[in-house]
Amino acid sequence: MKATIERAVLLKSLGHVQSVVERRNTIPILSNVLIEADVSGQLKLMATDLDLQVVETVAAKVETPGTTTVSAHTLFEIARKLPEGAEVSLSAAEGKMQVKAGRSNFNLPTLPRDDFPVIAEGDLPTSFELPVAELIQIIDKTRFAISTEETRYYLNGIFLHVAEDATGPVLKAAATDGHRLARYTVTRPEGATGMPDVIVPRKCVGEIRKLLDEAEGNVEISLSASKIRFQLGHAVLTSKLIDGTFPDYSRVIPTANDKLLKVDPKSLFQGVDRVSTIASEKTRAVKVGLDKDRITLSVTSPENGTAAEELAAGYDSDAMEIGFNARYLSDILGQVDGDSVELHLADANAPTLIRESEKSPALYVLMPMRV
Repeated sequence: MKATIERAVLLKSLGHVQSVVERRNTIPILSNVLIEADVSGQLKLMATDLDLQVVETVAAKVETPGTTTVSAHTLFEIARKLPEGAEVSLSAAEGKMQVKAGRSNFNLPTLPRDDFPVIAEGDLPTSFELPVAELIQIIDKTRFAISTEETRYYLNGIFLHVAEDATGPVLKAAATDGHRLARYTVTRPEGATGMPDVIVPRKCVGEIRKLLDEAEGNVEISLSASKIRFQLGHAVLTSKLIDGTFPDYSRVIPTANDKLLKVDPKSLFQGVDRVSTIASEKTRAVKVGLDKDRITLSVTSPENGTAAEELAAGYDSDAMEIGFNARYLSDILGQVDGDSVELHLADANAPTLIRESEKSPALYVLMPMRV
């Protein structure tokens, strides 16, 4: 195999595929990127961790077509450190790959292509498209609530499912860790009818989100009950789905919370951020006191002292106090784009519903804390 490629093109493409590769691998071939030079003048780069696979195709000058595998992180670091504008020559033969650019010359060990595992997609009967901007919203508004607790593995991803809403057929994305819930709703795309309920793993969500930053137009999504494939531009990401049942989260969305607080999300975010400076690392608890048209944020810490801050807000119900985890509340407020947010409350022990307005596609539920 022999091919020449621009350093910027190689670096960008390696950046996309090498992040899938785990740093520590007991199977040496999984540390490698598969490089396939095609007679049509294309270079295909592919990496996998057996659950997730990214393939990217870029233009190159191919002298001799062929395929090899080489350390993904090593090649990425070499490309990163080469001078801007360099032309990189890649040639592989007899268990070695030579990487040349200007006066730099590297010889890297390779492993045979036949050992490289490929995820078999099988049949992906459901296929639809989403605009890049919409998929970014779906991910950003929900992924912070994905659970990191490995024992409840079925919560380690974003739950995608179709449903009928008051507005008509919709696609919903939800994530929860048991302390908070995030849900985002979009109009059901054409082709998603009859789609199975799926849980997209956290790592897959992170990798597709990185690719979306440089993508435009639409993303083609194809899936079955066990696999999902995202096709955007020159990159294709395929992932296994989480084999589990997502809980019926609609049961925790309160419908009868009768106390309404309206407040500027940025002021509340900054206030919570300031008073939580002294909150204990373990609980991160902040107390929210509600009174007519004002809220008082307070934190009491045995080791660090006390803090309080008063904010103007729209509130016309009975006075009450409720405690929240400051980080969880801040995570939700950080996703609110408008200049007003609604908190629908019941009492100090009931979950709180948070949203921009009734028409907002994003909805959040936050469990209270004892403070």
